Amino acid sequence: MKRETANSNASPQSHISDELRRRRREQGLSLEALSTVSGVSRSMISKIERGEAVPSTAILSRLAEALGVSFSRLLAPQTELEVLLIPASRQPVLRDETSGYLRRCLSPVLPGRGIDWVLNTLPPGASTGEFTAHRRGVAEYIYVLRGRLCAVVGERSIVVEQGDSLYFEADAGHAFTNLGTEPCEYFLVIDPWRSR
Repeated sequence: MKRETANSNASPQSHISDELRRRRREQGLSLEALSTVSGVSRSMISKIERGEAVPSTAILSRLAEALGVSFSRLLAPQTELEVLLIPASRQPVLRDETSGYLRRCLSPVLPGRGIDWVLNTLPPGASTGEFTAHRRGVAEYIYVLRGRLCAVVGERSIVVEQGDSLYFEADAGHAFTNLGTEPCEYFLVIDPWRSR
């Protein structure tokens, strides 16, 4: 039986640097213009592009939204395969050094597709920080595998217990905090299909 896997050997950080620079240039954006649109400082964007800084998930989310691409598109190389096995060792993982927040991309990056499927792990008491609002029509789905999560969506605050699921339209700022004393693991699916 043939085993198909993603074939990029680039590290997630290297790919982020290259992809961010490529996407910015494709859209004819200067560092200053991308900074204005994303709310991320020009110096931080420059450091990320040079591989001198690892962006937090909140910063990467702002940059992806400003460039009109999915979070996973910036984090992992695109593939043309319709059937794809992504071994655990090849799933891009982004770790926020400040909070310890882990974001593991489970979905492949396929042309013409757009959902991001992510396994998130938040340490006790940690927060993701605020994610910027997506374009109108982008929805997010959460399923808590273990722990207790507080989701703040716009002005609303919702407690999501182990086994609960949550759906929301993500065109408002949103953030997640672990309310428990153990790590909180949850699946996140970002679905932009209605925004296309």
